[in-house]
Amino acid sequence: MQNFHISATGHSLNYLPEYVADWQGFFADEGLSVSVTVPSPWDNVLKELGSGKADAVLGGIWVPSMHLGRGTRYTPFAQVAARAPLAIVGREPASAFDWSAMPGKVVSMKGSNGASVGLFTKLLLREHGVDPASVGFVQDLDGALLSKLFVGGMGDYLVIDYPSALALVESGGGYIVAPLATMGGDVPWSVYYSEGETDLDRLATQKRFVRALGRGMDWVLERDAAEYREFLAKTFPRFDPDLLVSLTNIYRDNGMWTTPRIDLAAYDRWQQGISDGYLTEAPIRYHNLIDARPTEGLHMDRASQQDALVVAAAKT
Repeated sequence: MQNFHISATGHSLNYLPEYVADWQGFFADEGLSVSVTVPSPWDNVLKELGSGKADAVLGGIWVPSMHLGRGTRYTPFAQVAARAPLAIVGREPASAFDWSAMPGKVVSMKGSNGASVGLFTKLLLREHGVDPASVGFVQDLDGALLSKLFVGGMGDYLVIDYPSALALVESGGGYIVAPLATMGGDVPWSVYYSEGETDLDRLATQKRFVRALGRGMDWVLERDAAEYREFLAKTFPRFDPDLLVSLTNIYRDNGMWTTPRIDLAAYDRWQQGISDGYLTEAPIRYHNLIDARPTEGLHMDRASQQDALVVAAAKT
């Protein structure tokens, strides 16, 4: 059995297919024993990768993007989450929320575990015709701290992870006005990347990992989360099991998990957001950053299958 160690920037529900692939023995079927660490602070994932302790990092694609041509080459080869697992919490019901009314508002969003939340929120503002410079932001703090301060009266909106947003709403702390996991569109939010160029031995290992990860996605997509409520409760003990079941099904129905293959259109969209956030000088072309070889030959995701069926039907 070959060990495959992942250094992850968090332990999150949007990583669920990986946990399921381990639980169901899909990695073992590929001859892999997968282990995980979540170092603190989060950027120690790069140290674990560079030291050889980790075979891959699980985190945001903005990290390999901003390093390209500026030092160490980090190579993304697969994704686990294709949506941002976030929500915007406000003080009034969702019916009162209007993107065009955001100028002059104050938005709190965590920045202590990386840049993704801020980059994505500002990308959405631009896509809705709002200049991020017209909005006030409270960043660089921990999400739990910002949540307490929001309940205490700081700011107009709070951007946090979806599970925490639901828990906050349940306690009467606000309203979810924009569930970004369902209405925020596709981006390669959580990806696996290695260091340097990939040789044939590493490629073979990554292919085995990706096959098992894909089976984990399929397993999740094929089952109502109520069927494995106990596993969810054990894996994420911080949250109410009923909340986890509900949110997992929301993720299933709204494209959080599709395929380990990094989608080109979603990648290009996210590259624009990363570039607009000044982490890169310009959006990076797909094949200049991504190694697509580990995901070559995977079955089409369900949306692609449906599109293919529609096209075939139109030809008959």
